[in-house]
Amino acid sequence: MELLESLPTLLKSFWYIAIPTSLIFLIQTIITFSGLDVADGFDTDFHADAHDGDFQLFSLRNLINFLLGFSWTGISFYSTIGEHTWFLIILSLVVGVLFVLLFFFVIKQVQKLAEDNSFKITNTLNKTAEVYLTIPENKTGKGKIMISVNGAFHELEAMTEQSKIPSGAAVKVIKIENNILIVETI
Repeated sequence: MELLESLPTLLKSFWYIAIPTSLIFLIQTIITFSGLDVADGFDTDFHADAHDGDFQLFSLRNLINFLLGFSWTGISFYSTIGEHTWFLIILSLVVGVLFVLLFFFVIKQVQKLAEDNSFKITNTLNKTAEVYLTIPENKTGKGKIMISVNGAFHELEAMTEQSKIPSGAAVKVIKIENNILIVETI
């Protein structure tokens, strides 16, 4: 700590913020990636089932992210723009806010990984598809269609209330009866 005492006041302040903040950030990171935050009751301000409105602007994790960006920016640019202290402080504040916004962006991307993309036949309603196997007329038999739901293609049984629909034709799903799609030509 004697090394810090010989530094100018502003730079010393940045270091006094950076050292404990970095240690807390390191501990938070270890706890998060080891899974201890879930099992041992530690609250790290982020939960996997969070929704859009669940992000808290004022939380320990956001404070640590802000102080991390703020302090290390001040330390990094002190020798370059140290004589313009107000500019350095404003730059540090902006980078601190950017760190918090970056955290929100990363958490938003992680939440996308947790979305339920399992196939539900009801998601086929009003979607277009291509006939794979000819569909007989007036519900006298079943054919098959290829349909994209949530970015994945599915081969599903289909019937029509109209005339026969040949392979390769474009159809629209109009209803579902007993897990069989009822389609019409487009």
